[in-house]
Amino acid sequence: MSLLDLLDELRQSDRQPSSEGSLNMREQLRIAINEALKGCPLSRWEVAGKMSHLLGIEITKYMIDAWTAESKDGHRFPAEYLPAFCEVTGDRLPLSMLAKKAGLFALPGPDALRAEIQKLDEQTKHLQREKQKRLLFLKEMGG
Repeated sequence: MSLLDLLDELRQSDRQPSSEGSLNMREQLRIAINEALKGCPLSRWEVAGKMSHLLGIEITKYMIDAWTAESKDGHRFPAEYLPAFCEVTGDRLPLSMLAKKAGLFALPGPDALRAEIQKLDEQTKHLQREKQKRLLFLKEMGG
């Protein structure tokens, strides 16, 4: 999703009234954390070790398992651990979800924006090449 898409989505969500329970995102956050773990090349043991290092407190694989288990209703992922979790897994979605629910959005760093610009440039070049192919084909057809 591009920055402009995020801004438009945020503007749309501002217009909708909040209903009871609309800001309760326990299940959404649990799912996002699980997805981040699935997409991460590190094991849960490694994620726990790296989080422990960044936070300066012990995080265990069993803690991560409890936070992400559907059956462990009393165990919740502490919000203050999210920056470390996102840093270790490379997935910013859990933190972005919290910001969005608060009516904010998290901007990627300059490198991420540069990467997005590069991706758009590559897509533009690809589309231009495809257009040229079709124009050439049309010319060969006599049109």
